[in-house]
Amino acid sequence: MFKNLVLILIPIIIGISSCKTKQSNKSADQETEFKTDFEVDENSFMMKMQSNALQEPYKGIFTSSNDEHNLFPIKSTGVSTKPIINAAVKFIKSLSNRQAEKTVFQIEDDEWRKWSNVDNGIYERQGISLKEMNKNQRTLAFKLMQEALSAKGLQLSKDIMKTDQTLREINNNNPMFDEDLYYFTIMGTPSAIEPWGWQIDGHHLVINYFVLGDQVVMTPTFMGGEPIITETGKYKGNTLFQDEQNLGLKFINSLSLEQQKEAIINSEKNNNNIKAEAFKDNITLDYEGIKGDKLTDEQKTSLLHLINQYISNMREGHATVKMEEVENHFKETYFSWVGELDEDAVFYYRIHSPVVLIEFDHQRPVGVRGNGREVSRNHIHTVVRTPNGNDYGKDLLKQHLESHHH
Repeated sequence: MFKNLVLILIPIIIGISSCKTKQSNKSADQETEFKTDFEVDENSFMMKMQSNALQEPYKGIFTSSNDEHNLFPIKSTGVSTKPIINAAVKFIKSLSNRQAEKTVFQIEDDEWRKWSNVDNGIYERQGISLKEMNKNQRTLAFKLMQEALSAKGLQLSKDIMKTDQTLREINNNNPMFDEDLYYFTIMGTPSAIEPWGWQIDGHHLVINYFVLGDQVVMTPTFMGGEPIITETGKYKGNTLFQDEQNLGLKFINSLSLEQQKEAIINSEKNNNNIKAEAFKDNITLDYEGIKGDKLTDEQKTSLLHLINQYISNMREGHATVKMEEVENHFKETYFSWVGELDEDAVFYYRIHSPVVLIEFDHQRPVGVRGNGREVSRNHIHTVVRTPNGNDYGKDLLKQHLESHHH
């Protein structure tokens, strides 16, 4: 009887042991390797674009006259970066050795320039995604964003992530779309003296954040979304970029007919018009539109308010510093427009000065189909750049290395 009982129990014990082994192996796999449900072709169009762009050393966005220099001196702003440093240190310490190996880069690494706003399935991203982080790591990643951004900027970033979940829902659960597929990297070592920075890279959300002492450069920053107003699903009611859209339209309509003639470079918008997205670090872009010194005081205030919609995504003190820089160059600031002016118009506008480049663009539908391929208010791209060589804090970094490391 005992023998029969043993014969009965052995396969059960083996089965339980086997089950535990499989569970243990699965857990180990999750800790050592993260795999998405899709593969990115290394020879894809987007990867080739990146490769071609990186073959050319960084120069920056300049006009064809190329005569702007010494715009970004190293100086004290009086705005502490200590909370950002502390948050970054805690995030890095939370990473395993393997995670840190693929997340932390040298300050001059080309990783800075490896970003794109496109879907995950057609572009391979670096670093560690929210999806592969544990709960504590995710908390610390968002804490880094919280310390570096304003409350408005953090909320907008989270709302953009939500749109990717919506795209997943309306595209048959396509794994290329995912509210957690946003990847973090750190460049350099967080320091109060030495230069360092961080990047988040994902569909419709890219932030490059450079820090030197108490100076901050938060460009290139790409923020976009589709759908702009979510009508179904988990995040029904989620809404993006209404102020950036409506204030832009209000400003162009505040101009006189003569001023509009200068500002409007094309009254018809049939295509995507944005110029300075991914892999456009070294483009030549001339000023177009109406110049700041031709605006009335009231119009000047309105345009500065529009600019601040983008700059105020930074932590408050650093946003104030940047807006002071923008105001110092306001007479050299140009506003240009593509599209019509009616209440429901689709349009593109660009704000361009020696120290800031902002673009807003209504785009053709990509993830949301059903209404043709016409440009729509339901898909928006925005980008903020620092022209004249200081995207990624490159000009500041160059000055620092020349003076400290020869």
